[in-house]
Amino acid sequence: MSHIQLREDLPGIRGLMVFRPEAAGPLNQLADILLRGPNTLSPGERELVAAFVSSRNDCLFCQSVHGAVAAYHLDNEQLVLDVKRDPESAAVSDKMKALLAIAGKVRRSGKDVTAEDIGRARECGASDMEIHDTVLIAAALCMFNRYVDGLGTWAPSDPDTYRQRAPLTARDGYANSVKRTLTEQR
Repeated sequence: MSHIQLREDLPGIRGLMVFRPEAAGPLNQLADILLRGPNTLSPGERELVAAFVSSRNDCLFCQSVHGAVAAYHLDNEQLVLDVKRDPESAAVSDKMKALLAIAGKVRRSGKDVTAEDIGRARECGASDMEIHDTVLIAAALCMFNRYVDGLGTWAPSDPDTYRQRAPLTARDGYANSVKRTLTEQR
């Protein structure tokens, strides 16, 4: 049961977005810019960062949503599980390993990121934009994770729930997904 009165049929951030639709727009616009906007990192790679950070924050809803969308984009659910478990041994590029290491440090504290971490990412081919966006994705996901869990929202435990929504989110984005939810609620 959530800490505040939310729609009981809407899990995680979806219930929060219906509760506070004026906040939903800017939050989901940020998610769309970071996870779907023009970038040299693919949407799947950026969703992988989001799923990894959310798993490290133990946010079941967010890690499940972003994990399912990453798996949809990458066509590889096992890869998402491997990254969440241990990104250094996962079958991702050295650049992604370096970026995930940065994301993991941002999750703990932005001050944990060192010049060596940035140097490693650059040596592996990461651009300044990719480093910037990885840090911002990690920071934003920490906010989203704390929003979802700080208000005690619920999350479905069945992975199929997330798999079924992943194609819609991948196609339409987060802002359109919330608009659809708000429209359905009227």
